Amino acid sequence: MIRERIRIVVRGAVQGVGFRPFVFRLATELQLEGWVLNSVQGVFIEGEGPRDSLNRFLLRLEKEKPPRAAIQSFESSFLDPVNYTGFEIRQSQESGGKTALILPDIATCADCVSEIFDPADRRFRYPFTNCTNCGPRFTIIEALPYDRTNTSMKKFQMCADCEREYHDPRDRRFHAQPNACPRCGPQLQLWDSAGQTIASKEDALRQVVESVRAGKIIALKGLGGFQLIVDAANEKSVLQLRERKHREEKPFAVMTPSLATAHDHCRISELDERLLLSPESPIVLLARKSNARLAPSVAPGNPNLGVVLPYTPLHHLLLHGLGIPVVATSGNLSDEPICIDEQDALERLHRIADVFLVHDRAIVRHMDDSIARIIAGREIVTRRARGYAPLPVQLTQPVPSILALGAHLKNTVALSVGQNVFVSQHIGDLETEQAYTAFVRSAADLPQLYEARIDAVACDMHPDYLSTKHAVQFSVPIRAVQHHWAHILSCMAENELTPPLLGVSWDGTGYGGDGTIWGGEFLRGDVNGFSRGGHLRQFRLPGGEAAVKEPRRSAIGLLYEIFGDQLWSLDHLLGAFDRSELSLIRQMLEKGVNAPLTSSAGRLFDAVAGLIGLRLRASFEGQAAMELEFAAHDRVDDKYSFTLHQESPLVIDWQPAILEIIDDLRAGKTPGMISAKFHNMLAEMIIAVARKIGQEKVVLSGGCFQNRLLTERTIDRLTAENFRPYWHQRIPPNDGGISLGQVVAATMSENPKRAEI
Repeated sequence: MIRERIRIVVRGAVQGVGFRPFVFRLATELQLEGWVLNSVQGVFIEGEGPRDSLNRFLLRLEKEKPPRAAIQSFESSFLDPVNYTGFEIRQSQESGGKTALILPDIATCADCVSEIFDPADRRFRYPFTNCTNCGPRFTIIEALPYDRTNTSMKKFQMCADCEREYHDPRDRRFHAQPNACPRCGPQLQLWDSAGQTIASKEDALRQVVESVRAGKIIALKGLGGFQLIVDAANEKSVLQLRERKHREEKPFAVMTPSLATAHDHCRISELDERLLLSPESPIVLLARKSNARLAPSVAPGNPNLGVVLPYTPLHHLLLHGLGIPVVATSGNLSDEPICIDEQDALERLHRIADVFLVHDRAIVRHMDDSIARIIAGREIVTRRARGYAPLPVQLTQPVPSILALGAHLKNTVALSVGQNVFVSQHIGDLETEQAYTAFVRSAADLPQLYEARIDAVACDMHPDYLSTKHAVQFSVPIRAVQHHWAHILSCMAENELTPPLLGVSWDGTGYGGDGTIWGGEFLRGDVNGFSRGGHLRQFRLPGGEAAVKEPRRSAIGLLYEIFGDQLWSLDHLLGAFDRSELSLIRQMLEKGVNAPLTSSAGRLFDAVAGLIGLRLRASFEGQAAMELEFAAHDRVDDKYSFTLHQESPLVIDWQPAILEIIDDLRAGKTPGMISAKFHNMLAEMIIAVARKIGQEKVVLSGGCFQNRLLTERTIDRLTAENFRPYWHQRIPPNDGGISLGQVVAATMSENPKRAEI
């Protein structure tokens, strides 16, 4: 039976409450080996054993914790075993750097929920109730140390009752910096779309409930910014929100009043349930039930739903009043950052929202909802923000202070302080002026919070990324890091890996060392850096960026690579274009003008989706690949063919597969069968290269590994072939992890080996 190691870091009221003896008893009962200890940063636990035992340990730790324990943050990661013998309570670590850790914003605890629904409690129906164990943290802090005077709560003078709680060590609000009550704390107001006050306090909440039921769109000032709220069962309202927000088909998240309501709409495993109920409270991607009673436009064509439970008192009160699921999506226009200020929200959202539910507690920094799902029996975070940021990834040794500026899409920034790398919240795509402004603010925010003197700045190699251009603002050395190597290093860091290894870095776009667009990369990693061990065969993208939005362009570029000029006489393959379009595209491909070469796995997904007619034009990034994944039939073992060209680097040629797909289309095979065989082939490509390169450790990173089918199939096949696969857990596999990888790259050898191209 395969042994694994789990590392768990628990922060909160978990010291002096019998937590370590409880962990010891539970681990011993489950026959796990390892240890537990107190440190200045929380309770650290490591346990080794079979996967099933570790999962039971993980689930029972939270469910059966000592009565006086309160968990504020619960991070777990699966790692390689180190062969512990027995389980022990280790001596507490009082020494070591007491690096100031800013906790993320924490979902409302059960005690506070109980109070807001208790008519006898002085915080009955108060939407800003919190205590030491829950509430806002990162979104209200302005500077360290984390005292009230350094937060956006400083303008609210505590009343005598709150003051007494704050100074009483026996009270759970002892030193709760956002502590407040209806007499002395923030208050609600309801505004119309012109900013005029309609109602206040309890009346504002009551009118919002009525507005949602009436089909109106609500802009709600939440924990880390504004959200847009509508009745998730009202198709007309959901379509209206899509039209006003300019978000054609990208799925909306759904907030349900309770776990029971979530069960009504989705299939939920024990691990899914743990994620939904966790202090982090992310949006969890769940399999939707066929009889889910929600508007079709909530997630068109998608078998999954992004579900989140109420995580602030305001959400609890709103959802309790409604008793129905609501769409809860970011308060922004597409490609813009979430609004955090009332006046900004009025200016940017007045054409979207009918009314605005606002309050007078300032939001210091924007914070989207995090997104997570279960893949291969583990949690994987695909958007890291509320609940997770800015908790650090810990390196094996102290490093210089590096500020990493991330990528252009799904941007995050990161800062190393000692052994810790603090990764910012999700910032987003740097496509608009507002997004770039948010990025610049975040890049200044982390060093200022931690009072760090930056030794170097790390950025992407792409010269045109706005994040790369921003690097010249700093008067310190600049380290440009290849995009796909940063992906691999981010996964290595969170899995505590050291080279040598094989990195499989598959995504949509990244600037390659040869000036082409990479994205289907096999990188040999060693102590000096990386070399390009192999890549997918290249093809041209007619129209460049236009091909990202039109999978049919990727398809025709792929076909031109196979058939050359003969393609223009194969009418059965050209049906996605009219005659005038074909004339322009033909010129692009034949002359190589505005038709860059790419090895991208993401564009290969697009090309296949376009070729089989599943998605010709995409309204959001990754849509074609998602639909190809969703279409795949279960229990199909057949696969398409490919060839390996014995060059240096290896070239993995998809041409046999594309020709077989064309034959399957002629034979009337379904998109579901074609998709399944295509996914199976991709996993076999990874196996074939792993055999050739001969590294036991295989690291999977890049946006393509958000695809559950591809990731699980690849992990299963690698394991069956006696390789050791590693994938992401707490850091996103997409470009949200790039900044962490850039930090690691910048701390490596001063002269890393250049990619072999």
